[in-house]
Amino acid sequence: MPGVSSSRGCEVCGAPLPTPSRAARGGKAAGGRPARYCSGACRQRAFRQRGERPAASPPELPGRGLPPSLDVFVGRERELSRLRTLLRSSRLLTLTGPGGVGKTRLALELAGRVRGGRTGRAQWVALDSLQDGELLPQALAAALGVRERGGRAGVEALVHALGTRTMLIVLDNCEHLAEACARLAATLLARCPRLRLLATSREPLRVPGEVVFRVGELSLSPAGEDHDTAALLRSEAVRLFLARARTSDAAFESGPGEARTVAEICRRLDGLPLAIELAAGRVGSLSLPGILHGLDDQLSLLTDGSRTGPGRHRELGAAIDWSHRLLDPLERVVFRRLSVLGGGFDAEGAAAVCANGEGHEVRDRYRDGDRYGSGEVRGEGVADGGGSRRGDGVHRSVCPQGPHSLVRPEQVLRVVCALEAKSLIVRVRGEEPGGPARFRQLSAIRAYGMDRLAEAGELPDTWNRALGWLAGKAAGAVTPGVFLDTVEGPLAREQENLAAALTYSAARSDHRHVPLAVALARLQYQQEQLTAARTLLSGVLERVQGPEDRSAAWALAARSACLQDDHAAALAFAQEAVAAGRTGRHPGRLANALDALAAARLCRGEFSDAVAVFAECLDVVRTLGCPLDLALCRHHLAWALLQAGRTAEAEQLMQECLPELETSAPPGQLTAALHTAGAIRLALGDVDAAERRFAEVLLKAPPGESFHGLYPLEGLAIVAAERGDLQRSLRLYAAAAAMRRRIDTEPEAHWWGQVEAVVARVSERVHPSGVRAAMAAGRRLRGARLVAYALRGTQVRSVGQESVQAASPDRVDEAGQPPLTGRESAVAELVAEGMTNQQIASHLGLAKSTVAGHLDRVRDKLGVRSRTQIAVRVAGRIADAEL
Repeated sequence: MPGVSSSRGCEVCGAPLPTPSRAARGGKAAGGRPARYCSGACRQRAFRQRGERPAASPPELPGRGLPPSLDVFVGRERELSRLRTLLRSSRLLTLTGPGGVGKTRLALELAGRVRGGRTGRAQWVALDSLQDGELLPQALAAALGVRERGGRAGVEALVHALGTRTMLIVLDNCEHLAEACARLAATLLARCPRLRLLATSREPLRVPGEVVFRVGELSLSPAGEDHDTAALLRSEAVRLFLARARTSDAAFESGPGEARTVAEICRRLDGLPLAIELAAGRVGSLSLPGILHGLDDQLSLLTDGSRTGPGRHRELGAAIDWSHRLLDPLERVVFRRLSVLGGGFDAEGAAAVCANGEGHEVRDRYRDGDRYGSGEVRGEGVADGGGSRRGDGVHRSVCPQGPHSLVRPEQVLRVVCALEAKSLIVRVRGEEPGGPARFRQLSAIRAYGMDRLAEAGELPDTWNRALGWLAGKAAGAVTPGVFLDTVEGPLAREQENLAAALTYSAARSDHRHVPLAVALARLQYQQEQLTAARTLLSGVLERVQGPEDRSAAWALAARSACLQDDHAAALAFAQEAVAAGRTGRHPGRLANALDALAAARLCRGEFSDAVAVFAECLDVVRTLGCPLDLALCRHHLAWALLQAGRTAEAEQLMQECLPELETSAPPGQLTAALHTAGAIRLALGDVDAAERRFAEVLLKAPPGESFHGLYPLEGLAIVAAERGDLQRSLRLYAAAAAMRRRIDTEPEAHWWGQVEAVVARVSERVHPSGVRAAMAAGRRLRGARLVAYALRGTQVRSVGQESVQAASPDRVDEAGQPPLTGRESAVAELVAEGMTNQQIASHLGLAKSTVAGHLDRVRDKLGVRSRTQIAVRVAGRIADAEL
């Protein structure tokens, strides 16, 4: 106000600033800038502070921030750790995965943990209700509180408002606006240097610089009844179910039995978080067994989700339907036809089941209006009469008789890749390196696809193609070779599909049921599921057509009965097989039947008769011109000769067949032959050679991984007894006997009698307390520690023929190899415990790829090639210390 003066203070120290009089200024009025400092010293101090003071940050945008988390986040600790690292190093991170896998919840948890850090304040933008991609910039501006001023609108307003702000924007649910989101993300990232984007989508945005993280299902507990509650609770899926069940019913409690039921529920739901949460929400009205039983109709049971969440999250069917509506017609056809392949599929299987013509594809007649009442078909209208030509090169028309869609084989692989990108099928984990890629539909998604397949009227035709494809593979599996039941065929990866096809064909009396049943029984025999195999065969043996097929089926039944010690049935089945084989025209089927008959004779202790039958089999096989089959037959005859006491003849046959077997035989056949060679050398008194053979088998087939590894373990017990190492002999015998009880397998009577006789002699020479101590110590030996102890000091050949000193206790060998680092030692010791790479990664908090890298370096430093050899080197000193 005029006439009122206000005193001002120094901006540094606050002292009053002097106000000079007009006379002091020579009568001149005040001019220039007013004084800010009381002295030169304060002025200099202010200049120094100005250089240290950070530039003022722009005010935060008035957006909504992150929505509050109303429930406890469960699991995914490793994913969150990995995602935090990715978010620091990338500016666009997209979480992809199928509907219900938990992308939104994971993104919310991730954004909540990084806000205020290098990514700046996080803003959440939900896009599920936005249908027009052209309105995306306006929707984003509204969510962030950006106003259109100064003539700027749309993208320009966003760029101006974001400017150089450090910010994280979460774009939730981008799949239905993928192209619009991609364009906007590219523009904003290019013009806003401190902006980071976190997107959730069922398919990648495909923007340069985008990092895609596929969100998988929650971890599941191992199948089986021998896991305690603590092991079950390590499963993320089980922990999520229990957490949500307690919020649904505060009185809910779970004991060991209930935990196993919960684990089975989670396995049936494939670890899909949304499905698990919906199932857990039923604990107030259903018992756990009732929930498990209700999963036979998943889409009906798993409803009644959160009333406040997005509509697509309220029930599992709506979540899947959201993705399905975004597919083009061809993708819908392939998607629903794939649902019959519940056991997964590769490109060959997908094409065989989905492709039904060589001509043009006919338009998919599944109408959104049929389900939602809109009465309209999404996309272009249907052409009158002959149809119309669109830019995608697909001809579409209407079949007046009903739904009908033709798919060409060459179209299927492209569509499979598109469905995988859109998270409606997932890649199968644990594939064989170098093998064909394999995919599957999660169980809930497959149930939805089966409903769509039935609605389209395509279920019978699709199953017909699936049955034809599987029957063709089954027929191809029995054409070459002699020993059908011991060689893995082309249907090994299709076992679940084969079982489903059997159920379908049995209900309709399809003529392909019988050959499919025999094929499945053969797979079950190879997996030692003998009761299941015999049950299947008992229902179809009398219906098998053709002498060759009858011979093969009866021979398979004979071998299954042999392994179950049903000697009378085995002999009867084998004789039927030989009779059918003699009337056929395929000498390979006759040889296969003779081999089964000789095996039945061996099981009955009729060694001379077995030798005679094997000799006839060998004569037949010689006419076939197949070196591997000839070598296998010689080995079988050699084993029979050994048990008949004709050791020299057996040794001669093994010298003839071993080179071919080492080159071409399947692993199981080779390990059996190596054991036979060791047993022959033992019978001839060459203990050192026998030990080398037995040790070689252990490196190829460790106990616990294959019953083949138990025979050489027992052989080494005999070797130890021959050398006078009585404690070692007892330990190895006890370890083998305990392992046989655990995996429920019995050795051949003649061999087991030899082992028991040796152990009885050893026990007579050792004090009873010493026998008990050695037996107890042997029963404690398992896995890699057992192999390390069994191979201690032996010199064996690895697969690549290198010489490996088994169970060396040192980490630095005579050649001066570098020692293992602490992390490498930890990884190697967990390998010795029998853990997989995934289990090691979880235990140590590492990425699976990091564990694989550590193992590569361990192999290089130790000079070994297999996991078993790593375990042997590391576990050797532990086994010695414990014993």
